[in-house]
Amino acid sequence: MDGTESLRQVAHARAPLSVWFGIVLLFVLFGVIVLAIIGPLPRGSDYEETRAKKRVENLKTLREEADKALTTYGWTDKTKGVTHIPIERAMELTVAELAKEKPAPAGPIATPEAQATAGASASPAAASPAPLSSPHPASASPATSPSAQAPASPSPAAQSSSPSPTPPSPAKSP
Repeated sequence: MDGTESLRQVAHARAPLSVWFGIVLLFVLFGVIVLAIIGPLPRGSDYEETRAKKRVENLKTLREEADKALTTYGWTDKTKGVTHIPIERAMELTVAELAKEKPAPAGPIATPEAQATAGASASPAAASPAPLSSPHPASASPATSPSAQAPASPSPAAQSSSPSPTPPSPAKSP
């Protein structure tokens, strides 16, 4: 039994430092040999050239498909009944449609002076002015004339006749 115990001690004993050093040295030597064989081989640019050609072909195909979609009539989704038309024709139709509509008159523009006088006459509870909205809804009938509607702010003549303090001008910095 003495022999089996000594074998167990030898099996469980740590390997000396020189063995570990030898293993590391073998790995380094293997790496140097691999680099010496593979390193001087010429790198083929054939792979990059084929990838570049493939990218150019993909780009050409994509541009042809986009050009076809922008210049021809066709179905986008036949089951839903959605089609596409050439972009030039779509622009012509849009311009013709917009030319038929009358533009809605713009609402009056609130100036800082008008807001200051409006704020002075308003109650102190309303610290911030209400957001301005268009006097004409988008679906207003064209029969309504702009002069028949009441302006949202006083006319320029009314503003000039009422004395109001001028706001200080901002200082210019060099």
